[in-house]
Amino acid sequence: MAAHSSRKVILAALAGNSLIAVTKFMAAAYTGSSAMLSEAIHSVVDTGNQGLLLYGIKRSKRPADDKHPFGYGMEIYFWSFIVAIMVFAVGAGISFYEGVHKVLHPQVMTSPTINYVVLGFAMIFEGAALYIAYKEFGKVRGKLGLFEAVRRSKDPTLFTVLFEDTAAMLGLMVAFIGIFIAHTYNIPWVDGATSIVIALILAGTATLLAYETKGLLIGEAASPVVIQGIQKLIEEQNEIANINEIRTMHLGPDDILLALSVDFVDQLPSERVEAIIYELETQIKGQYPEIQRLFIEAQDKFHHFEAAKADKARREDKDQPKEQA
Repeated sequence: MAAHSSRKVILAALAGNSLIAVTKFMAAAYTGSSAMLSEAIHSVVDTGNQGLLLYGIKRSKRPADDKHPFGYGMEIYFWSFIVAIMVFAVGAGISFYEGVHKVLHPQVMTSPTINYVVLGFAMIFEGAALYIAYKEFGKVRGKLGLFEAVRRSKDPTLFTVLFEDTAAMLGLMVAFIGIFIAHTYNIPWVDGATSIVIALILAGTATLLAYETKGLLIGEAASPVVIQGIQKLIEEQNEIANINEIRTMHLGPDDILLALSVDFVDQLPSERVEAIIYELETQIKGQYPEIQRLFIEAQDKFHHFEAAKADKARREDKDQPKEQA
């Protein structure tokens, strides 16, 4: 479901941005508007980014092999991070350069009406893409606020397109205002200043995308709801005396690795321990199908505590020479 929604959102944005980019470049070439050129570059970057996201989704679906025994699900996080870099380096960088150049060397634009028409149609196309992205993201965010939902989301393709489309709409509005002021009041340098503002919007979007994607790339835990649900299922097993540890990590939007350490009651036959582990695995995967890999360790509570303490001491001893140096 999540993959289908992501692909739908990306394809909608890809189609819109491809058409818009060509139109903007034609308008920029005809009128000489720096703001319009920045918007054209913005659309090209967005189009390329959506292509990268589609490529990332395809790569992440490859089955596990000997070299990558847990699969390739995290590859979508890598390509989403590349998208953030592209937005910053290409979109913001070129727009900023173009803006500074036009501020220092202002040029009077010709036939600004074409810019208004192109921006108007671009707002319609971008608005449609933004609506689809927002609607699909709303299906997964539930009752959470927008920023809280983004922070908890494990599917970067959805919020990446949402951020890009939002930035695109903001950029279009800024471009419209900048072109209007530059033309109406005959202040050519405002057109260049508008490009700089668009560059700042793109830079801010890229920074936010990079921050959110970084957490997924280095490994984020499952949502608190999932972890609490797993804990409840374990606690319902009367023959488990204690939950030593629950560790989860997203290997993809719909792929969670779960590692459990539990203390079984004393004198429990090994056959019964094996049966409980099987029952627990069946229950957890049945309730949370996104948990595709599950490892359960049977360990005495005291031994688990001592092993954890020993690991901590070894790490501190290893770091001690570096601190002294």
